[in-house]
Amino acid sequence: MAANPDAELDEIDAAAQRHLARHESVSDPKWPGEARVAVNFTADFDAMLLRRLMNEPSMQLAKGEFGGRVGIWRLIELFDSHDVQATIFTPGRICELYPRAVAAAAKSGHEVTDHMWEHRVPKEPELERDHLTRSTEALEKLTGKRGVGTRSGHSHGLLRELGYIYRSNGSASHRPHYLRDPDGSNVLINLPFHYSIDDAMFYSFAWMGTPVAAQRISDPERVMEFWWEAFLQQHAQGGGYLNICLHPFVSGRAQRILMLDRLIRRMKEKGEVWFPSCEAVARHCIAVQPPAGGWN
Repeated sequence: MAANPDAELDEIDAAAQRHLARHESVSDPKWPGEARVAVNFTADFDAMLLRRLMNEPSMQLAKGEFGGRVGIWRLIELFDSHDVQATIFTPGRICELYPRAVAAAAKSGHEVTDHMWEHRVPKEPELERDHLTRSTEALEKLTGKRGVGTRSGHSHGLLRELGYIYRSNGSASHRPHYLRDPDGSNVLINLPFHYSIDDAMFYSFAWMGTPVAAQRISDPERVMEFWWEAFLQQHAQGGGYLNICLHPFVSGRAQRILMLDRLIRRMKEKGEVWFPSCEAVARHCIAVQPPAGGWN
């Protein structure tokens, strides 16, 4: 038993209060058009850069090549056919590897914004600054628009300094929420996603050097029903939010594109759904329910 359980409980409670102080929910987002749920379709267009850094076998890296040469184009075509404004989280290095695809996504009206320089955040502050600056400038040069969102672990202070207003990672809540540094500064809005709504968790055969027993490849129909039920729960709740995380090298396969087509059609038939970019969601939340103390 603990020597002083009351003191330990006080310490745990204090830590919980510090955590709560950093998070502020957008409790009533009032989605446009009286929509009951906002659905962000997001794609991490990283072409397996992380696995390149890990020096994985060429047969694994070929999946990333498929994503850049085929998968991203199929996703753009899918989103365009449904008038869905997607967000393509893109490492700066992808501007060098697949410039035509990055430019095409932006030309179609999709948001193209940061996913780190080479799919990692350096621990050294100056190198981190260099990576985020290079990624931001490379994407802006290619797309003609400066990104305001990121899917990364970059520090809040640096993100705010470079003009970012939101991030999309973690799952501290099922709804958009404000997230601050421990001292209360550098507020960003976070648009959460969960790995249960991430294609890589279902379709990733031979994922990240996993042993055979950990590998999986799911039937697309099973994945659609899983995501459909998550959508229905958020729709029934009202003021709901769903962030579906895709990867061109994963969901760019033909049978998975067909599944996504059916899923979007099904959502539209249900009605009262808003399909915006992440930037649109972030700006809407800031407008209808700014953080305590205001947006600085």
